[in-house]
Amino acid sequence: MCSVFLTTGLALHAACRCCTFLQAQPFSVLGSTGSIGTQTLDIIAEHPDKFSLEALSAGSNVELLAQQVRQFKPKLVAIRDASKVQQLQELIKDVSPQPEILIGDEGAVEVARHPDIEAVVTGIVGCAGLLPTVAAIKAGKDICLANKETLIAGGPFVLPLAQQHNVRILPADSEHSAIFQVMQGLPEGGLRRIILTASGGAFRDWPVEKLSEVTVEQAITHPNWSMGKKITIDSATLMNKGLEVIEAHYLYGVDYDNIEIVIHPQSIVHSMIETADSSVLAQLGWPDMRLPIMYTMSWPERVNTSEVTWPRLDFSKASSLTFKQPDHAKYPSMNVAYAAGRAGGTMTGVLSAANEQSVQMFIDHQIGYLDIMKLNEACCDAHQKELVALPNLEEIVHYDQWARRWVKEAVEGGKFKPRVAVQAATAAA
Repeated sequence: MCSVFLTTGLALHAACRCCTFLQAQPFSVLGSTGSIGTQTLDIIAEHPDKFSLEALSAGSNVELLAQQVRQFKPKLVAIRDASKVQQLQELIKDVSPQPEILIGDEGAVEVARHPDIEAVVTGIVGCAGLLPTVAAIKAGKDICLANKETLIAGGPFVLPLAQQHNVRILPADSEHSAIFQVMQGLPEGGLRRIILTASGGAFRDWPVEKLSEVTVEQAITHPNWSMGKKITIDSATLMNKGLEVIEAHYLYGVDYDNIEIVIHPQSIVHSMIETADSSVLAQLGWPDMRLPIMYTMSWPERVNTSEVTWPRLDFSKASSLTFKQPDHAKYPSMNVAYAAGRAGGTMTGVLSAANEQSVQMFIDHQIGYLDIMKLNEACCDAHQKELVALPNLEEIVHYDQWARRWVKEAVEGGKFKPRVAVQAATAAA
């Protein structure tokens, strides 16, 4: 083990995995059939001398999971949907050696803390990723963090736990990876400000007045990035950036007054920091989630990549780089997220869970696009009287479930009236 330690921030503080790639580093992947998971497996497949896959978990996409088992031959496979186990067994019956198959949340926990791995890539969306991440930390496994809820909901519990077990948490999303990269070598006290860049999402060029007309199909189409439905909608509302503000506070120990959001439509500058002497450092690259994922897996090393599969940044093709302040009328999520962050405790997890539920109800055509943030804010308001400043794990999980129920019951029980009528033709689409 190397004796390098990170001194800036709260989460990035444990010793590095190794200083050279003497052998392939063993990983497990949570959420292997999702966007983060499939890109992680692409990286492992392209660099088998650097990385190996020992265990993986998935939800219900049994066909893709079976393909992954056949390709990577992991020792352990977990599938959340128990009804798909027999189908999975049939699809991989000729694979040798046969992997152990587990089901449900318990299966994901075992994948996360598999004895043969050194680190786990957490690609499960939502609070479902929190419990296996906690299990991995307790087992001393490093965390390649692609699950925002681990810190947004669990920060007050997870960070002390990571310190206790000497586990490092490395960010696998583009913005926090950018910040982490430009902070390398920064002395203690050298960070003044974090500047998170945002593409502005699908409706960055729309007037506010037109947002009431937004359809699900429009909201799940991102102008720059290839991502899942939920995160693409979060990009449109800018809630993803609001949640990243909270995550940045936990990752780097920076006060909310010193974390800013700026719209950068080209998605070339992935985020910036301002140092104590007013210098601004940025990380640039084409919008490609594989790079931040791979950096968490290889840090502190850099992996040589093919120019065919990893195109190099050409500034003549990038053309102009523009920046502007976000419109608070178009993106009310910013004020809600900053307020939740400053409230702290269970409030940030409530916001994240409420947003996950309201986005799903929008996808299911139960509410309109503008209702998402109204529901999130109303749920946070309702939680104020029950806020727990220093929650334990059980309280974090409890209020995650509470927020989801609150949003669901507010809509289905008639307490919250959608501002946009859901048309039958839209629902059938």
